[in-house]
Amino acid sequence: MNTEDVLAEFRAAGALLEGHFILSSGRRSPVFLQKMFIFMDPVRTERLCSALAKKIEARLGKIDYVVSPAVGGIVPGYETARALGAKAVFVEREDGQFRLRRGFAIPKGARTVMVEDIVTTGLSSRECLAAIAGEPGELVGAACLIDRSGGKVDLGVPLVALASYFVPDYAPDALPPELAALPPVKPGSRGLAV
Repeated sequence: MNTEDVLAEFRAAGALLEGHFILSSGRRSPVFLQKMFIFMDPVRTERLCSALAKKIEARLGKIDYVVSPAVGGIVPGYETARALGAKAVFVEREDGQFRLRRGFAIPKGARTVMVEDIVTTGLSSRECLAAIAGEPGELVGAACLIDRSGGKVDLGVPLVALASYFVPDYAPDALPPELAALPPVKPGSRGLAV
């Protein structure tokens, strides 16, 4: 599955939105990838995550644990872990920091990959990776369905992306006129109360 195949899946699901969006980082973008429209379709989700699992295995080898950030990463993390034959766990925010909770732990020597839905600036991914780094398992890399940075983001570990798609984003005080003319919408989940 290549980038155009992945974007076709997003378009077919109505998950590639155009307008003026406030990203979880606070930056603004003319495109928003509403991955929950993908995840509401189990067949589509399985198809995308199975393709991601194949890329992960080809690049990183056998994986024992998949760790994802809550909320948006739980579904693709679980489905990718299923395709890999791995365990699926997730981190949640506690006192503003991602932590493994609910009794989750990554045992010593377990080859671990972080799986995310969409990576833009990499902030949530780096926070998730920091939580994983405190565990005794072996962190071997990160993966996502779509890398919105077009390959520019640096997570400090190898990143396997099913699709690499550059979407411009802007500081709120540096918007192009056509974007500034549209009312902003904040569709992400970072600000949700937990």
